[in-house]
Amino acid sequence: MSGINWIGFYTLTYREVGRFFTVYRQTVLPGLISSALYILIFGFTLERRISEIDGVPYTLFILPGLIMMNTLTNASSNTSSSMLQMKLLQQLPDILTAPLSSLEICLAYIIGGTVRGMVNGILVMLLGVLLIDMPVQQPLATIGFIFLVSWAFASMGLLLGQLADTWDQLAMMQNFFLTPLSFLGGIFYSIQMLPEWAQDLSFVNPIYYMINGIRYTILGVSDSSPYNSFLMAIFMTILFTVVAIMLMKSGKKIKQ
Repeated sequence: MSGINWIGFYTLTYREVGRFFTVYRQTVLPGLISSALYILIFGFTLERRISEIDGVPYTLFILPGLIMMNTLTNASSNTSSSMLQMKLLQQLPDILTAPLSSLEICLAYIIGGTVRGMVNGILVMLLGVLLIDMPVQQPLATIGFIFLVSWAFASMGLLLGQLADTWDQLAMMQNFFLTPLSFLGGIFYSIQMLPEWAQDLSFVNPIYYMINGIRYTILGVSDSSPYNSFLMAIFMTILFTVVAIMLMKSGKKIKQ
């Protein structure tokens, strides 16, 4: 590659970032509303039965999980839906024939998804601070971890968008992968409350490490080593980014 096409890269990135801000009622508000409902219904209701977990009030305990769930779902859905829409509308060939490399195209999409994931994650965090005075012990580490997870799942979403041929296929991938792993990752409970065999299954769930990582940076508690969480986030970021770029470069499942 002779050099980076900064104008083309900026234009595509600006379009992807602006795309979800334009429809913020669909991309930002639902996450805030659903998180507020989780806090009000699950938090305040179940807190009467489960007062504390690891010395933390139950409502506070579930908030980092809600932040992470909003972060990864928004990051992945932004890139996956954008990529699949471009494929179905036959607009992707225009981008592929533009003077942009596969690296530049992928990074533009990933940055768009990362920004959406970070915006939603940080807004839910601020919601927790305002509603129940949630303490954030390590603000910079929390934002840094949200960035890592946003990038990782934006890359994964781009990969899913490249692999899917229809909206039904994309929904199936998300419903059978992201949603179950999110709820089984320890959002509403500590895995110490599970039987031993279920704890062993949790250790192979990557989202478990994402939730534990942000729970540690916010509340200072975690079911496993926070270093493992950061290593898993870095590993997923590199893995999905490289695979997405390689698939884009190969043209498989892209050029229809």
